[in-house]
Amino acid sequence: MSDDIFERNEELCGVLRQVSGQLRASLGNIYTALQSLAPPDLRDEDGGIDRNAAVLCQSYYRIMRLADNLADAAHLNEPGTPNLRNDDIAALCQALAQEAQYPAKLLGLELVYRPGTGCHIILMDRRRIKRLIMNLLSNAFKFTPSGGRVILELRVEPKWVTVTVSDNGCGIPAGLRDTVFDRYRHTDRLDPPPHGLGLGLPICRQIAQEHGGTLILPDVEEGTTVTVSLPNRRDRVKNLKTLDYEYDTFSRTLTELSDALPWEAFTRQYMD
Repeated sequence: MSDDIFERNEELCGVLRQVSGQLRASLGNIYTALQSLAPPDLRDEDGGIDRNAAVLCQSYYRIMRLADNLADAAHLNEPGTPNLRNDDIAALCQALAQEAQYPAKLLGLELVYRPGTGCHIILMDRRRIKRLIMNLLSNAFKFTPSGGRVILELRVEPKWVTVTVSDNGCGIPAGLRDTVFDRYRHTDRLDPPPHGLGLGLPICRQIAQEHGGTLILPDVEEGTTVTVSLPNRRDRVKNLKTLDYEYDTFSRTLTELSDALPWEAFTRQYMD
């Protein structure tokens, strides 16, 4: 890579990081204003206010997801160093499957979780792996019509732990498979809003590679299947990471699934 190209890439990455930061700052103000204009008790009393607030929340979460993706896009060519700790991949998958059940039902989908094991500790960055799995579920939700099925499966093998998300939706057209990991470079192949940048799969692959793993899309007869393989290893010195929760002013589950969900998912009925 020439110095000129390298400098242009560095400049673009810097712009992406700045855009992501400015979006986050503005979103913080929007969230504060929304809480003042439509507090929870008022939304509970007035269905019309709740609906309008839900539409605003939907846009809020979608822009938050975009800001996250832009920040990660700045590092697509230079995978970062994950915060690896001993953690329970089986418990995480089960928790995410439970969190995604209501959104799946709202879309008329059946979400099936196949655990493979009740508990299994590996070395991983819990926040990043959660993002990866939710991103794959979001893709499956977006492209599977009502009445379809999405399957999240965990398998433990001697050297690898595999997480597979499969669906019986429309699948990936043959003409797009060659650019599925760099569709953001082909503006003529982007999906319509709100899911049009094509950053999801490249980011998921990057997270897998950060862990020393892989992400592949095997050929299947129906729908789409994505398989993530993570090294089946643990740090025998460090203690097991405490299974804590993320305390944010926004739901990480709704953020990652936002571009697949209708506004009803952001009403008080669900967000409670």
